[in-house]
Amino acid sequence: FLFIFFSFLYIFPFQEFIFIVLILKMALIFFILILSHLVGMSHAQLKVGFYGKTCPEAENIVTNVVRQVAASTQNIAPVLLRLHFHDCFVQGCDGSILLENGEIGERHAFGHQGVQGFDVIERAKQEIEKVCPGIVSCADIVALAARDAVVVANGPSYEVETGRRDGLISNLTLAANMPDVSESIQILKAKFSQKGLSEKDLVVLSAAHTIGTTACFFMTQRLYDFVPGGGSDPSIDPSFLPELMAACPRNGDVNARLSMDRGSSEEFDNNILQNVRSGFAVLRSDASLYEDVDTRNIVDSYFGIFSPFLGTSFEDDFANAMVKMGRIDVLTGKQGKIRSVCSTF
Repeated sequence: FLFIFFSFLYIFPFQEFIFIVLILKMALIFFILILSHLVGMSHAQLKVGFYGKTCPEAENIVTNVVRQVAASTQNIAPVLLRLHFHDCFVQGCDGSILLENGEIGERHAFGHQGVQGFDVIERAKQEIEKVCPGIVSCADIVALAARDAVVVANGPSYEVETGRRDGLISNLTLAANMPDVSESIQILKAKFSQKGLSEKDLVVLSAAHTIGTTACFFMTQRLYDFVPGGGSDPSIDPSFLPELMAACPRNGDVNARLSMDRGSSEEFDNNILQNVRSGFAVLRSDASLYEDVDTRNIVDSYFGIFSPFLGTSFEDDFANAMVKMGRIDVLTGKQGKIRSVCSTF
């Protein structure tokens, strides 16, 4: 440094030297600011093992709670998986769906009908707060619980990126644009694209319907008042139609439930995509995956002769899609907050 200092002093007049020093000083300050910004950004990003030092038992606690609940509650896997999906598609994965702030609360939105699992997330949160209070966000617990739910159903395990913070807004009007089972494939593709998700993500995330049930409420129009033309959806295999009508008769109990994956509703696999190919899809949105050239090719790609040897597997693609979905509009760094109770501000 001294060598450079006296070299400049020898070469340039004193006034010019002072000017150069000022320029160098400003450049150094600018460089430090940029470096600080980049470091701040790196801390603000999601990453696997975010709580490795601050709360190393967090993930194990969530896993144990999910397993304990699954031992006594048969349908908990699809419940927690659906909870994560519904949280991320409204304002991003920020735990806003967990908030209970009266009739205007997000969880009461029409598009969130039947969403459950709030008590499981709260239970995991309470256990974590005993060990590391104020560290782990409710949004991260939702994401971890969804992964553990998939594993409970014999689906693929995957590493969950954490570091989300909890949102500060909960309003049912913000959930007005949730994907709906009655929407066309074009609308579904557009809604997924708006969230940064591809057509393959749409296919494999829809295939999460391989586990769980749906209410007859979502089947009435497809079975009896399908648009256009009325009657039943012509894409339903004729041999399957009587089975669906018996499960959901006209003017019957709209809260009655039926499996979304015919023949494999308790096992996480790609059987539901085979049903889509064969006209045995239960939900209209699942059936529509075979009406679009691009999504149909994706569905078929998992059943070709060379599929096991070419490209990624359905399980890998599903895991990758879950990770991508978990990044939607997340709050990190100093954004949002860490709630001590997931259901309240």
